[in-house]
Order: sequence, then structure tokens, then C-alpha cells
Amino acid sequence: MTDRRAIFVGGAAAAAAAATLLTPKEAAARPLEDVLRAGELRVGVNPTLPPRALFNDRNVIDGFEPEVAAAIAQKMGVRLVLQAVGSPERIPMVASGRIDFVMGAMSRTSERAKVIDYTVPVHSENYGIVSVAGRGLTTIEALNKPEVTLAQVRGTTAIPYIQRAIPNAQVLLLDNYPDRNRAIAQGRAQASFDGIDSVRFALRPFRQVQWEVTAVPAFGVTYSGLGVAKNNDSLRLWLNIALYELHTDGTIERLWEKWFDGPMFTKVPVSPFF
Repeated sequence: MTDRRAIFVGGAAAAAAAATLLTPKEAAARPLEDVLRAGELRVGVNPTLPPRALFNDRNVIDGFEPEVAAAIAQKMGVRLVLQAVGSPERIPMVASGRIDFVMGAMSRTSERAKVIDYTVPVHSENYGIVSVAGRGLTTIEALNKPEVTLAQVRGTTAIPYIQRAIPNAQVLLLDNYPDRNRAIAQGRAQASFDGIDSVRFALRPFRQVQWEVTAVPAFGVTYSGLGVAKNNDSLRLWLNIALYELHTDGTIERLWEKWFDGPMFTKVPVSPFF
């Protein structure tokens, strides 16, 4: 039976991955020279966050992050081992050295940076408005009216902002994003305010609807990097150089457009100095 937790990838050929298991014991973080000596790069991705990562129809981990990881492994000249991780264990796994770095929408925050170190950003994370095109619901002011119903997912970070900045709108609380998207498509709500980076991918089942997705920079833009173990500077600094090259040669933007059905809403500021 195929094990869905760890996938070996040779070079950039993510689609040709074969299943395997990582050693379960705890280990110290590996510096760059140990990764090179072992000939493999162990990367954690979360396959429940499509299109960042997902299991494809061949039960293989695929998506934007696996392809970026494969490009990094190819530059390093080693094979890639993809490890499926969930949100609770992803930081402990990289901090303990069971994986070399972790992806999975790893927003760079000061709280997380107490436990792990970060590379330069891989991509931006943006908030904005999802609505049916032609309704004029492209600003916070347009949403802040009693006749507007916002479809939102319970417990998400957008809810407190809506209560504070969009108090006049009605709010329809739902359990998940597919239900949120369906409510707007069916007209039970007019719009939603939330993270928008993955929304074009998520709206693929509703191709009969002409959608409008608008970034709202005033809410703030965050950036996701690669999370590495604390003080593993040899690996982190090499990854910074590799990411600079993948940004400047267009690889990351090309892979983003492939998986997210459009360009990043906010370009990553790329600098050779870090």
C-alpha cells in the first residue's frame, strides 16, 4: 500500500515520486554539508492546503510547493524527500531536524521566529474580496452596507477584522471554504473577505460564475519563507541564494501562475542582499 507521508523525488521530476518512510527517531538539524553528504533534502509540505500542496490522482504529493522544493533540490544536486506534515507538527519537525526545511504557507512571524529561522520570502500572502463580477463589491466601503451579506468561515482571522471594519454588513458563518464559495455562487451571500491567494484555484468548480477577486492591501501583506532549524545558518544562507536565483529567473512566478491560476497579488521584493 502506498504510504502518503513521505515521497522521494529525483531532481525536478516531482510526478515520478515513489513512496517511502522517513526515519522516525529524533535527529539534530543537518547543516548544508550533511545534506550534501547524504544526497537527499527532506522537505515538509502540507497536502491539505491546495494548490500549495495536494495529493494528485496518482496519490502523489504535487503542487506549487513540491515543485519549488524540487527546483531547490535540483540546484543542490540531491534527491528530494517530501514529508507530509500538518500544521501542529510542522515546526517541531523542523526544529528537531526530522526535516531540513518546512513549507506549507509558513508566514514569517516574530512569534514563530523565536523557535525557527526563516529564509527570504518565497511568496506573499494577501487578503481581499471575493465576489461575483459586476456587483461593484471591490472595496471595504462597498461591503459595509446592511444589504450586503458576507459568507465567512467560522474561526478565521478575517472575522475580527470584519467586526471592526465592516460592522454594517450581514455575516453568514459557514464551516469551510467550499461552502463559502457555494454560498456566493448561489446568491445566498454577495461577497467574502479573507485570504485570496488560493481562491482562484478553489473557484475552479464554479466556472459558470464570473468571479471578481480584489486585493485589499490596507489589511496588510505578509510573506511566507522556508522554515529552517534555529541557527542552521549554512543551510539557510544557501537557500537564500537559491531562492534569489529562482525568483530572478522567473521560476517561482511561473510555478505560482501554473498552480494559482494567475500572478501573485503582491510581488515579492527580491534583493541580492539578505
